[in-house]
Amino acid sequence: MAQAIVTYDGVMRDLEARHFLPLYYLMGDESYYIDKISNWIAENVLQPEERDFDQTVLFGSDVTASQIVDAAKRYPMMSKYQVLIVKEAQNIKNTEPLEKYFKAPMPSTILVMCHKNGSIDGRKREYVKAIQQVGILFESKKLRDRDLPSFIEGYLRARNVSIDTKSTQLIADSIGSDISRLVGELDKVLLSLPEEDRRVTPQVVEDQIGVSKDFNGYELRDAIVNRNIFKANQIVKYFDENPKAGSIYSFLPMLFNYFQNLMIAHYCPQKNSQERVAEWLDLRSPWAAKDYMTGIKNYSAMKVMHILSKIREIDAKSKGLDNPNTPPGELMRELIFFILH
Repeated sequence: MAQAIVTYDGVMRDLEARHFLPLYYLMGDESYYIDKISNWIAENVLQPEERDFDQTVLFGSDVTASQIVDAAKRYPMMSKYQVLIVKEAQNIKNTEPLEKYFKAPMPSTILVMCHKNGSIDGRKREYVKAIQQVGILFESKKLRDRDLPSFIEGYLRARNVSIDTKSTQLIADSIGSDISRLVGELDKVLLSLPEEDRRVTPQVVEDQIGVSKDFNGYELRDAIVNRNIFKANQIVKYFDENPKAGSIYSFLPMLFNYFQNLMIAHYCPQKNSQERVAEWLDLRSPWAAKDYMTGIKNYSAMKVMHILSKIREIDAKSKGLDNPNTPPGELMRELIFFILH
């Protein structure tokens, strides 16, 4: 059957309604969603007593496509379905036998192909078409940094927990876009919350994840946006003395992203309007443009251009280019001085 955009929520909604298809091809760079879907199928389609007979797990590095097809053509013994899960599907060499099978799959087999760290070769159009005609082709993409706050908020909201904007950004900045690790940290936070107060605050983040509520990337960015020289240097000094709490390698992308967007904001036709700037930058809400409105006032377009150039220079030096021995802390102080003066 032809497919529109296939989402994780859509796939899970159909699975939970027990609307099963003969093929689920799960691919992409983000393993979290691939594991969630395949694990749900492994744990919920068959009853525990049926799995020994009618559920099989194979690995693409250990079997051929022909062997997978032979296994898929078997009839279930104890259940309505046979579940066949193929992990490391990206390691299967010759996929021609699979393509033939996809065109006429066994209706009693639920075949789950787990293709991690990449996607199907774009040249295999017939292979993709065969998958889409009979089943689900799902691509699990890495979350962009800009999408992390909404993921965090949505994950907690689904569990009846609220979180403020600062706490959300603290978690996003400290954990990054590794969803498996991010979910693990969020679950740890959830377990720590008392039943009478289901709120995540900066103090909770500091206690449970180990991110200082006063000295962190969020506060550094805020100090730079508002040209608070004293506070910015306080934070940089803290990180220089506590390298495990943060480093130049995590702050450079954050600062580059801000000033890159600020440069774009400078060219917004109505840059005095928070709503128009939010639309121009494709932000989630007008409120998210607040820091850019402040940045427009505090940094001219020419200054922003020079800052972006300086960030690139410092990034190169932090990686050893034209920099034999300047330590990261000194490079960070150099950059902050350049930005704020």
